[in-house]
Amino acid sequence: MLVDSHCHLDFPQLQADLDGVLARMRDHGVHHALTISTTLGTFPAVLAVAKGHPNVWCSAGVHPDERADGREVTFDELVRMAQDERVVAIGETGLDYFRVEGDTEWQRERFRVHIRAARELEKPLVIHTREAAADTLRLLEEEGAREVGGVMHCFTETWEVAEAAMALGFHISFSGIVTFKNAKDLKEVAKRVPLERMLVETDSPYLAPVPHRGESNQPAYVRHVAEEIARLREIPLEEVAAATTANFFRLFRTAPQA
Repeated sequence: MLVDSHCHLDFPQLQADLDGVLARMRDHGVHHALTISTTLGTFPAVLAVAKGHPNVWCSAGVHPDERADGREVTFDELVRMAQDERVVAIGETGLDYFRVEGDTEWQRERFRVHIRAARELEKPLVIHTREAAADTLRLLEEEGAREVGGVMHCFTETWEVAEAAMALGFHISFSGIVTFKNAKDLKEVAKRVPLERMLVETDSPYLAPVPHRGESNQPAYVRHVAEEIARLREIPLEEVAAATTANFFRLFRTAPQA
């Protein structure tokens, strides 16, 4: 049994055939999924997916480089959003300096608000970081994120960053990128992260793994991520599946194992 710990089931590419997506997920041995919030405006749709399917949960949050809603989410708003029992995490949040020019203080302040809400709610964080690892780790430390822990989603950083994140109580999640031929450094990280601190994800509809590169990604394909990690570590797929599933339910502790 596998869990897709990060997908976007409200996105049009998946929502258009959601019943089929969930059926293929089940047929590939992927029994649970966490669908992730990225904007204020789309959060109701994210929550609706989770409330409509007993094996799907969701997060509440605003992506670090998303500004389409025209205003900042507040602490009180995040806390209200996350009251529903189907919301098991806060995020995705973090820092992304890749597409942003000029002052980035607004991103750091938004990140702080998410961490504070997670601590208030005692729910783990789903962290996105791109070209901002040092600041991401610094803010997690400064804001006491180790109290709730969480996951570094779609991890592409160095082993040193992985070590620092794990020291703060965070899990490391691998996506389809780990199957890419040129992801040699990431493959080495995947060999070293302890199984008890690892999750797998698709980030679908993006980042389809080998052998589906160029296609729209879907939760069923998380199996290929787990297979690659098993190959790299020279262990059975079942061992990766059992460990990452147990990790998911231990981390997202308010998600009952349906």
